[in-house]
Amino acid sequence: MPAISLSPKQEQFIALSTARLNIASGAVRSGKTIASLLRWLMYIAQAPRRGGHLVIVGKTGETVARNVMEPLMDPSLTGPVAKRIFYTRGAATCNILGRRVEIISANDMRSESRLRGMTCGGAYVDEATLLPENFWDQLLARCSVAGAQIFATCNPDAPNHWLRQRFILRAHELDLKYFHFVLDDNPALDATYVANLKREYTGLWYKRFIEGLWVMAEGAVYDMWDPDRHIVDALPPMERWLGLGVDYGTTNPFNAILAGVSVPDRHGLRRIYFTHEWRWDSKVQRRQLTDAEYSKKLRDWLRTLPGTYGPGTYGVQPDWVVVDPSAASFIAQLHRDGFAPVMADNKVLDGIRTVSNLVGADRLRVHRSCEGWLTEIGSYAWDDKRAERGEDAPVKLDDHALDAGRYLLRTTEAAWQPLIELSN
Repeated sequence: MPAISLSPKQEQFIALSTARLNIASGAVRSGKTIASLLRWLMYIAQAPRRGGHLVIVGKTGETVARNVMEPLMDPSLTGPVAKRIFYTRGAATCNILGRRVEIISANDMRSESRLRGMTCGGAYVDEATLLPENFWDQLLARCSVAGAQIFATCNPDAPNHWLRQRFILRAHELDLKYFHFVLDDNPALDATYVANLKREYTGLWYKRFIEGLWVMAEGAVYDMWDPDRHIVDALPPMERWLGLGVDYGTTNPFNAILAGVSVPDRHGLRRIYFTHEWRWDSKVQRRQLTDAEYSKKLRDWLRTLPGTYGPGTYGVQPDWVVVDPSAASFIAQLHRDGFAPVMADNKVLDGIRTVSNLVGADRLRVHRSCEGWLTEIGSYAWDDKRAERGEDAPVKLDDHALDAGRYLLRTTEAAWQPLIELSN
């Protein structure tokens, strides 16, 4: 069936995934998705015609479209079978090999109601660790047709995650087969790409996304941070003033941090620099500011910064102004005052991973004047209690400058990524 050659681990999954539950977990780009999709096509081809609904499940309709349907419909992956798969992006159903397949999203606890009353003859689950636990339990109950099978993929999460604790660790007790993939299980990947990816991920992310391990977040969030290496006293010329990240606060501190992309150094490398920081702590200042006052102070502050047009010039106009998404009234005020603010991407773990990759690859440096950011990074740690419950989350304390920087780097990633080569 496939138009591509398969690795031994992929062939193993396809040949041995004969249990009721078949879970492939492991590193990014390790080949688990392709193997599981080919196995799903084989299952659909032989599933009884009167064997209940066939379903594809993902966190959202968009992730199903991107992670499942696009690969299935790619002739370079599925060969001539791709012509027998019919799907319109956003549709609630698709047709695969002449079979109607339901597409169900599961993005919150209420999603399990979408399964009620359904009898399933088989299911494919994308990113299983991101699904609500009650949805998974309901899916198991609904796959009641004799011989029904479930094929699921995921990246590893915390070791106390419910999928690992209740199912993977109990594989010997259940009708379940578990397949562990590592990055090197996909020999089709370019060797340079693999080497680069291994350098780009650090700490927790390396263990999970390269080695495919279910490991706990513990200790410092940015354990790759090296003050001697990453703090600078002098700034290089900036090729581009990337943006201003803002963490809004009234009783809590208000923090703004400015970032630029440097001109290439003697090795041809650009870096992102956090160059300046502005902070207002109402508890220290003994006065809260209005949205209009914050906006004016930011504008005045940017005008006082050393400019890009040589000695004696002042004024910085950042390409982006990225603001805490909870600060709707402040965003409106910035619009009135001539800024063009955007709402920050506040996916915390994704943002932390972005910052971690930059720091680990030595593509982010911070000027010593950014005192708030430098103070906070030293105490920024994973929450032990939440880690014990299988959740990855930092302790929410003294993180205002860190949040401002995270907002900026995560939200503008598409802008700086072509300039910053993490792999060099």
